Amino acid sequence: MNDIDAPLPPDELGHRVSEVFDLIGALYRRGLRKLEQGQEVEGVSVGVRSVLTLLHRYGPMTVPQMGRVMTLTRQFVQRMVNDATARGWVEATPNPAHQRSSLIRITADGEAVIGAILAREHALNRQVGGDLTEAELRACARVLKEMLKTFDHVDPD
Repeated sequence: MNDIDAPLPPDELGHRVSEVFDLIGALYRRGLRKLEQGQEVEGVSVGVRSVLTLLHRYGPMTVPQMGRVMTLTRQFVQRMVNDATARGWVEATPNPAHQRSSLIRITADGEAVIGAILAREHALNRQVGGDLTEAELRACARVLKEMLKTFDHVDPD
């Protein structure tokens, strides 16, 4: 193992992780702006898009489950679900495991909307440069997951 492969001492790690957070912030803000530009096409807010993506990928969930996965308050998620319901993109269905907490499921119209959004995003993501390798992207994901663990105790409510 050479110096670049050795774990960093805590002080240096702290500085380097701060740099990564700065980049993540810039990436998030720019990505959000790009997503919001697509609102004119689909009429979907970023919050509703998040709900639709979650339901598209993982199937029916309760509002509290979605809040936990997205680390957002139940109240915010409920507002996004209400918006999506009003547009006919999701619907509440009985939850056999819990009478008072309905399962929210995506409708065919919701699938069509999120499918168009994800296709547009995929086309944009294909333009990422840098000749990135599978190993680099796996390493990036591993680092971000470790950083995320630092905040596992944070309560969104």
